[in-house]
Amino acid sequence: MEQPIDYDSPWKEVLDYYFAEFMAFFFPQAYNEIDWKKDTRSLDTELQQITPDAELGKRIADKLIEVCTYNGEETWVLVHVEIQSQKETDFSQRMYIYNYRIFDRYKRTVVSLAILGDTSKNWRPNNYGYNLWGCRVEFEFPIIKLADYKDKWQELEESHNPFAIVVMAHLKVQESRNNLQSLKRLKVALVRHLHEIGLKEEDVLKLFRFIDWLIQLPEELENEFWNEIERYEEEKRMPYVTSVERIGIKKGIEQGIEQGIEQGIEMGLGQGIKQGIELGLELKFGSKGLLIMSEISKIEDLDTLRAIQSGIKTSKNVDELRKIYQISKSQEKN
Repeated sequence: MEQPIDYDSPWKEVLDYYFAEFMAFFFPQAYNEIDWKKDTRSLDTELQQITPDAELGKRIADKLIEVCTYNGEETWVLVHVEIQSQKETDFSQRMYIYNYRIFDRYKRTVVSLAILGDTSKNWRPNNYGYNLWGCRVEFEFPIIKLADYKDKWQELEESHNPFAIVVMAHLKVQESRNNLQSLKRLKVALVRHLHEIGLKEEDVLKLFRFIDWLIQLPEELENEFWNEIERYEEEKRMPYVTSVERIGIKKGIEQGIEQGIEQGIEMGLGQGIKQGIELGLELKFGSKGLLIMSEISKIEDLDTLRAIQSGIKTSKNVDELRKIYQISKSQEKN
């Protein structure tokens, strides 16, 4: 059975890193009206408080960010990234519900923006409303259709905006998902492209995390990929990926987490175990992983820590890991 590709987690992380670049790439008019000299503020906690219910469907990579415009107005930007393979009849309605829930609770101006990553060119929901007996509601929101960028490939290749790479990777993975050899060649080509467009080492590594997360290969092809990238980086004298990511992820997760935490458990060094878990969270999930460390730091049961240890290696995202140790804690109480 074909395994679904996890588009959710990599999009979330890249939005955390590059929100300004995201706005510049997809919504340039809005970008030009935001005062980027003033700090932006993540409001994900507020977003979670108004969208806790599951009946509205799965939310993908939603972000709520506070920005300041040049006229001094503080505005909340709701970025909704919807990655799915088919039309969803109530999508516009849910966009409306999210918008009014935020306004109703916080009385703040909310701008809703949607990124549609499905493969259909014709599905373009951008409004919701009704009109009865003189009562009229109209809600419109800008959408970006990633499929439209298939006709703008040269622009993507020439752009230095990180989201050009994100779009290229997303579209090509959709095209090649059933062909592992094509996915390997795609992964090599994208990483080479990261080097060739002159990005800083830090940006190469961040975007590599997106590509590596999106394109996961069987061990044999993954080894072929690393061999090609190693030869390429030696030739270019830019060992960004091979010297940091390969060593950090492969050895850090497989050895540092497995052996380091295991030794800590055997020795009864609770604090040492948690330090190992913290390292694993950062290596596997980036800054997103460290957000749950405050919860894990309160856990003293060794069996639960063992579950977390295993969960770091198998979970696709932070939410999956949280479920694992919450289940363990629940079983402990019973």
